[in-house]
Amino acid sequence: MKKPVRSAKAASAVDEAVDWASTAIQSGRPVDAERVLRDVLAKTPRSPNALQALGRALLAQQRPRDAIEPLEAALRHGPNPVIETNLGIAFEQSGRTADAVTCLQRAIDRQPPFEHAFAELGGLLLSLKRQSEAEAVLKRGLAVAPNSVEMAVLLGGIYLARADRNDAKLLFARTLVNAPSDPRALYGMGAALMLEGDFARAAQRLQQAAAQDPTDVQTRLSLGTCLLELRRWDEGLTALRIAIQLMPQAYPAALKILVASGRGRFWLKPSAAAGLLRPAARF
Repeated sequence: MKKPVRSAKAASAVDEAVDWASTAIQSGRPVDAERVLRDVLAKTPRSPNALQALGRALLAQQRPRDAIEPLEAALRHGPNPVIETNLGIAFEQSGRTADAVTCLQRAIDRQPPFEHAFAELGGLLLSLKRQSEAEAVLKRGLAVAPNSVEMAVLLGGIYLARADRNDAKLLFARTLVNAPSDPRALYGMGAALMLEGDFARAAQRLQQAAAQDPTDVQTRLSLGTCLLELRRWDEGLTALRIAIQLMPQAYPAALKILVASGRGRFWLKPSAAAGLLRPAARF
C-alpha cells in the first residue's frame, strides 16, 4: 500500500511543477520554466504533460526546432489537439510547412474542437496562398468559436482581398460587437467601407483603429486616402507623413496615394507631392 502513496505523491509533484512552469511561461519566464521541466523529465522522462510544457517553453524562447522532439514524444501517449497545434507551430517556424499543415489538419479534426488549431491552420494556408482552403478552415473554426476575433479578422481579410465588401462588413460588424476596441477589426471595417466609397464612415473607423494601434502603417495610409478623398487635405497629409515616419519604406505608397487623390490628380505633379512628403521622411 505504501508504493501507491509514493506514486501519487510523485504524480502530484510533477503536476505542481508543470503548473508552475506553465505560469512561468505565461509571465514571460520560459527559461526558468525549461530548467524546472528538465529537472522533472530527468526523473519522469515519459510525462506527457511535462513534455508538452517543455515544448511550449522552447517555442516561447523562439527555439522551434528544439521544441519538436518533446512535442512529438508527448504525442506518442495519444492524440491531443493542443499538442498537435503546438507541434504544427514548431514545424511551421522551422520551415517544415508541409508537416505543419498535416499536423494542424489532424488537430482540427479532434474532438472536442480546439479553436486555436483552426486559427493557426487558416493563417498558415493563407501564407501559402491557399485561399480557398483557408476560407473553409476558418468558416469551420468560426462555427466552433463564433466569438474568435483572430479567425474573424483572417476570414475578413479574405473577403477584402476579393472586394466582397458586404460579407466583410457583416463579419467585422459582428466582430466589433464582441471586441469593439480591436484595431484589426476596426481597420477591417474601415477597409470594407472604403470599398463602397463611404469615406466618411471609413475614416471614423480608421481613426479609431489608429488610436488603438498608433504604429500600424497600413491604417495610416488608408486613413490618409480617406481624408484626402474627403478634401481634408491637411489631415490627410498628416496621416501619410506619420506612416512614413513609422516606416520610411512606405514613402512610395504614400506618394502614390497623394498623387492619385481627388485634388492631386488634377494639379499636383509627382515632384510637388514629393516635396510635401519628403520633409517627414528619414532617408
